[in-house]
Parts: sequence; structure tokens; C-alpha cells
Amino acid sequence: MTIEEIIEKAIAVLADEFEVDASTITPEASLKETLDLDSLDLVDVVVLVEQNFGVTLTGPDFVGVETFQDFFEMLNRKING
Repeated sequence: MTIEEIIEKAIAVLADEFEVDASTITPEASLKETLDLDSLDLVDVVVLVEQNFGVTLTGPDFVGVETFQDFFEMLNRKING
């Protein structure tokens, strides 16, 4: 899966699940602020990633993930090694 495919799919899934306009999900936007995430919502993100991408995320995977670009890059590393 290419990084472009990962980004496209992640935006669609996150926008739908968290009921935000997909246009607000930009590389430089804050993941937590844009999606209004609390610690329980992060569990939802983990489940969504597992269901849609087939990879399991853990707490340490989120270290340093502030923006959507960070999130997309982390997903790419998990999916494509």
C-alpha cells in the first residue's frame, strides 16, 4: 500500500468516525485537536486502524505523533515496515 493510499483511506475513515469534515484533516493539523481526541478516543483510533489496515498499534507507536503527517508516517512504517 502506498503512502498516498494510506493517507486517502485514513482521512476517509477518521472523518467518518469522528464526524469531521475531511478538508480539516491536513498534514500539518493537530491530530488530537482536529478530532477532539481524549484518551478513550485513542482506543477507537487503534481499533479503526486494526480494522481498516490490519496492523496493531500500541501506546509507544503514538510517541511523537502530534500532526496528521506524523500519524500517516507512523501508519506507513507499521504497514510497509
